[in-house]
Amino acid sequence: MDIYLIRHTQTIADPGLCYGQSDIALAPNFAEEMGGVHDKLPEFGEDCQVYCSPLTRCLQLAHTFSDAVTTDQRLLELNFGEWESTRFDDIDADALQHWTSNYVTAAPPKGENFEDLYQRTGDFWRELLASKAEQVLVITHAGVIRALLARALNLPLVNSFQLRIDSGSAHKLRHLDDYLYIEYINL
Repeated sequence: MDIYLIRHTQTIADPGLCYGQSDIALAPNFAEEMGGVHDKLPEFGEDCQVYCSPLTRCLQLAHTFSDAVTTDQRLLELNFGEWESTRFDDIDADALQHWTSNYVTAAPPKGENFEDLYQRTGDFWRELLASKAEQVLVITHAGVIRALLARALNLPLVNSFQLRIDSGSAHKLRHLDDYLYIEYINL
């Protein structure tokens, strides 16, 4: 099975805006960026399965690959709770510092921590690897891709943010004979 993890392209969000599960639209240059994503990838057969976060910024890209897109709540970005759609500069500095120093186990108010996201995406990952698909596209968010790659590489979660996940990036894994290979990251 060839698995392509793809991050959505750039959004209209201003730099410094905290938006995990907020439904933020894509930037006006989406068509150009979408073309760049397609250029990085091979042609996919009609039997390629496409899974996607239910947020618009992922769905819009997913539908450029297939009309048959399966949305999955487990592919949502980290839930920032009360911090959603707030500028990071407007969040209490001590609370933000506590979270950034302990994001694996600390959650924003009424949000989730990275361990929660890791567990949520783990259920999806196990089901995916058990499937008989030959080609799979997973169009999602940076946090989800970090969690899936941390799982694939057996990385301690605290090290997962060392993985660079650019907007519009592609990451290829191959699952063969119960072994998972990383073919490339952040293309």
